[in-house]
Amino acid sequence: MLTKWLTKHLIKNSDQVQDETVRERYIYVAGMVGVVANVLLFIIKFIVGMLAGSIAVMADAFNNFSDMASSVITMVGVKLANRPADKEHPHGHGRIEYISALIVAFMVMLVGVQFIQSSINRILNPSEIKFEWISFILLAVSVLVKLWLSRFNKQMGETIHSTALKAASVDALGDVFTSSTVLLSFLVARFTTFPIDGYAGVLVACFILYAGYSLVKETISPLLGEAPDEELVNQIYERLLSFEYVTGAHDLMIHNYGVGRIIASIHAEIPADIDIMTIHDVIDEAERQISEELNLHLVIHMDPVCIETEEIRVMKAELENIINEHDVIMSMHDFRIIGHEPNRNLIFDLVVDGSKLTKEITEQSIKDEVTQRIQMSHPSYRCVIVIDKIYT
Repeated sequence: MLTKWLTKHLIKNSDQVQDETVRERYIYVAGMVGVVANVLLFIIKFIVGMLAGSIAVMADAFNNFSDMASSVITMVGVKLANRPADKEHPHGHGRIEYISALIVAFMVMLVGVQFIQSSINRILNPSEIKFEWISFILLAVSVLVKLWLSRFNKQMGETIHSTALKAASVDALGDVFTSSTVLLSFLVARFTTFPIDGYAGVLVACFILYAGYSLVKETISPLLGEAPDEELVNQIYERLLSFEYVTGAHDLMIHNYGVGRIIASIHAEIPADIDIMTIHDVIDEAERQISEELNLHLVIHMDPVCIETEEIRVMKAELENIINEHDVIMSMHDFRIIGHEPNRNLIFDLVVDGSKLTKEITEQSIKDEVTQRIQMSHPSYRCVIVIDKIYT
């Protein structure tokens, strides 16, 4: 309820999440909520940690301080990411948002390393923990605040498809665990002289390190060039195949330059006997409609498909039989026959499952195998094969 109230009252036109201004406002609101919440938690835990002499509580306090800094970095990153394209960056600056999330991840890991050192020192040199119920209650409230903050960031991140906010949600959820561990150790320390505070500090620090590692892994993937979203791939194919004269599609490539900055290209198969101006209008309309509907920039290449003859039908049927019997080859496209007897060329692309390629099963071995099987019954044919790899 509070998330909906904040969204409604602080974000104008909050339902128009495709608008860059609205999206930026979402992240600013989430960032400011994160800053306020984490500053309050840092102050509370720092005071409790100092009064009680607890290294685990102090570690948790500075973990919240790093979260506050990460919210600031996220807001600055989004502001920079929304800068318009320029000569040096013709596709915009959208990936800065991923870089800001990566910086946050390294900050989290740094906090973890520092408090592992402090916690080990506490184990080697234990000291008494001063338990007070008011401190215990404040720590319990901080756990509830972090739980709400995790849900808040998750909802906001899913609404605008923000990697940075989803990362903040995971980080806050991790803090729920670490703060709960600190809370438990704080309570147990009342009944024992065993240096549980130091061990709890090590546990908290290790969890912080793991959370940082997870964030690094998640945020570096889009920077390296991760596989496109499967739902988006299916939507592009389905919409393109719904247009008149488009009989097939292949060679879809998607490049992500940040949220809302996706460039895609695809080959559309069309009958070779269609009037060029007619099909050009269809392709132009398909590019415009799909780009607007899916919030990306789509470029479509027209791929004329040879008019089927008896020879083409026979050879395609033979190739399809070979494909059906093969574990790695998934499909075929761009099939055509050119040249005259005795020099006839079969030209086609084979789509293979890249995850199944090995030292024994290579692109060349697949080409050789298919060529050999064709030439067993048609020795005059020469196969010109292009391998397209996809990963399923």
